[in-house]
Amino acid sequence: METTRQNKIARLIQKELSDIFQKQTKALHGVLVSVSVCRISPDMSVCRAYLSIFPSERAEDICQNINQNVRQIRYELGQRTRHQLRIIPELKFFVDDSLDYADNIDRLLKNEE
Repeated sequence: METTRQNKIARLIQKELSDIFQKQTKALHGVLVSVSVCRISPDMSVCRAYLSIFPSERAEDICQNINQNVRQIRYELGQRTRHQLRIIPELKFFVDDSLDYADNIDRLLKNEE
């Protein structure tokens, strides 16, 4: 069960990360990265961000690239949230494949009919 403070900080981080990724992916035409969920630990030290990446074929490569550049992303996040957060949490990024999973189930249900 997450506290109200955890939810507020998670929403703030989600909003700022979405903006950071939107600006970074402008150079990559045909690629869309959005932050679907952010979960923050109770001590506010670790944030797990789940990314929805289009096209999904390149999702693993893009997520791996993002995890390699996590220091720059954390620095940018710190610059944007320095007046709201005392400690910038450690960031961990994961691919959110729930849309692909739902699409696959939908496709399987249509094939049975």
